Amino acid sequence: MPAMHAFLTALPILAFAAGGAGVPADDSPSYLALGDSYTIGEGVRVAESWPAQLAVRLLREGTVPAGPSIKIVAQTGWTTDELAAAMDAAGFAPPYALVTLLIGVNNQYRGRDLANYRDEFTDLLERAIRLAGGDADRVVVVSIPDWGVTTFAREQGRDVQRIGHEIDAFNAAAREIALRHGAAFVDITPASREAGDADGQLVADGLHPSAAQYARWTELILPAACKAIAR
Repeated sequence: MPAMHAFLTALPILAFAAGGAGVPADDSPSYLALGDSYTIGEGVRVAESWPAQLAVRLLREGTVPAGPSIKIVAQTGWTTDELAAAMDAAGFAPPYALVTLLIGVNNQYRGRDLANYRDEFTDLLERAIRLAGGDADRVVVVSIPDWGVTTFAREQGRDVQRIGHEIDAFNAAAREIALRHGAAFVDITPASREAGDADGQLVADGLHPSAAQYARWTELILPAACKAIAR
């Protein structure tokens, strides 16, 4: 998808407390978020991205005694192979108490083959599981939102029905692969469609979700994340 500003390759590990960004705690659980523009939160502040909001909610729910330290490996425009290449170059400190994976919208946007996505997504998920210490129960796969409902898609005259159909196919593949490997799968796509291009649900580019929409996603992801990180 078009990169309005690809400002992030990998964030340094941060710790988030109930009031926002804080000082990393030595005994805090570690959280690794892998993805693309949806994971870094293109167009919103770092603390407004859904991984950051999720870390705050995990603390507030009492799932963790201290704000989880977060490492984000994501960038606007990344496809599955580009995320894999970035992971090759990134430094990791496994095992992570929680790993989330949301990737594939740019494969669909560029018209890439679904079979290729299945292969590369499988490799990424298996790497995510290894980074979680080999424990698939600590990995949460998040579905691809439907960008066909956005202002950007409408103004560009895109075939929104085709976009939705292809997104569904990619998500069906991701769900099947995740469940087969024992990872959790959280479907935020209906929430993205419900939000659409309503006031306050997109950032200025008319394409990427706002902090308010990410808050919706966070509520959906939270139960699976709580279960994973509390193991």
